Amino acid sequence: MEALQTQSGSPLPPVHIAIIMDGNGRWAKSRGLPRTAGHRRGAEAVREAVKSAGELGVSYLTLFGFSSENWKRPQGEVRDLMGLLRIYLRNEIKELHASGVRLCVAGERQRLDPDIIRLIEDAERKTAANTKFTLVLALSYGGRQELVQAARRLAEEVAAGRRDPAEIDEQAFASQLFTAGIPDPDLLIRTSGEKRISNFLLWQSAYAELVFLDVLWPDFSRLDLEAAIQEYQRRERRYGTIG
Repeated sequence: MEALQTQSGSPLPPVHIAIIMDGNGRWAKSRGLPRTAGHRRGAEAVREAVKSAGELGVSYLTLFGFSSENWKRPQGEVRDLMGLLRIYLRNEIKELHASGVRLCVAGERQRLDPDIIRLIEDAERKTAANTKFTLVLALSYGGRQELVQAARRLAEEVAAGRRDPAEIDEQAFASQLFTAGIPDPDLLIRTSGEKRISNFLLWQSAYAELVFLDVLWPDFSRLDLEAAIQEYQRRERRYGTIG
């Protein structure tokens, strides 16, 4: 399957890009700074990535902001990360809304503090009608946990007599995921040189193109995003068919 092209003949960008933002701690350590400094610089890279993705014609951007496993980190670091999340939700939503960005959050939000949950709900409600670009923040997210939860919900519906087991197909399963209604990612990027997906979008990334970049997340720039997109556009996506 050849890459789709614009009317000018240039390849279209991926509709949906997902990014595992890795390397904040190593960025800080290499500079003799506390890990908090890396997270703060990483928050600036988030702002740049969102802006660049929208300008490059991407319709959906999913960022792995905080995993289910991250709760095991030292309490001080988790507290700092939650503080940065609060700042982002309070300070960035107005600009995102003005730019036509819709914000969605995927993950076990009930594990977050009540005030953060309220900020998320307010942001989602405020931006719900925006159609220019969708930003998905994966927070308290784990792919295996998501699959277990989806299976449990379907089982409960079957047990209650609301669903026939024979009617459960891929579409029915996907409707129970945190990302229900959002197209699967075309391109998954991981920064920092690590080459694994770390329990991120396990179902959704079945046919995603994977690009691993050596750049640490705080140094991630528009040029890095463009390079990943160009790599994606050079690939032939066959979805199991013969090329």
